[in-house]
Amino acid sequence: MVHKNSRFLVFLSVCALLFASCEERAITTPKQRGYFRIDFPERNYERFSGNVPFSFNVPTYAIVEKDTVHGERYWLNVQFPAQKATIHLSYKNVKHDLEQFVDDAHFLVFKHDAKADAIKAQEFHYPEKNVHGLLFDIKGDAASIMQFYLTDSVEHFVRGALYFNVPPNKDSLKPSIQFVREDIMEMISSFEWK
Repeated sequence: MVHKNSRFLVFLSVCALLFASCEERAITTPKQRGYFRIDFPERNYERFSGNVPFSFNVPTYAIVEKDTVHGERYWLNVQFPAQKATIHLSYKNVKHDLEQFVDDAHFLVFKHDAKADAIKAQEFHYPEKNVHGLLFDIKGDAASIMQFYLTDSVEHFVRGALYFNVPPNKDSLKPSIQFVREDIMEMISSFEWK
């Protein structure tokens, strides 16, 4: 009788071992690097006219402030607090030096060439408003992702540069860059001289 009990115990032990080995096991794999989801505000624009020789549409979630660092009369900063981004706008009155301003704008764009994967330019012409310009999309991990200039070719010249107040990383910033790019396109298309 002891012999039958020992066989039964061995049988139970084997069954328990088989049952335990069939237990579902979690296979661990390394997680891919991800970024936080960003919820963007609804797009609404209002006209900014201020005490400057130009006007444009600005998003309602942006803040337009006078630039206090450079001491220039018509320089502005368009802040996007939720995206930690700023568009620095500088204004120059043209007095036979338009070519110099355009050259300086190109120089400032191509200073980012070392970190850029590519730099693409897009022309703008709004003859009915006498606004002409160029937008530079700077691809890669450059400090400034987008720059542009607008002019009437006679009296006015405005240059804009977009900067994010975070370390440059094209992958994590891509949604914010695309979001702010649409606002820049609205600013450019609505731009007028006073």
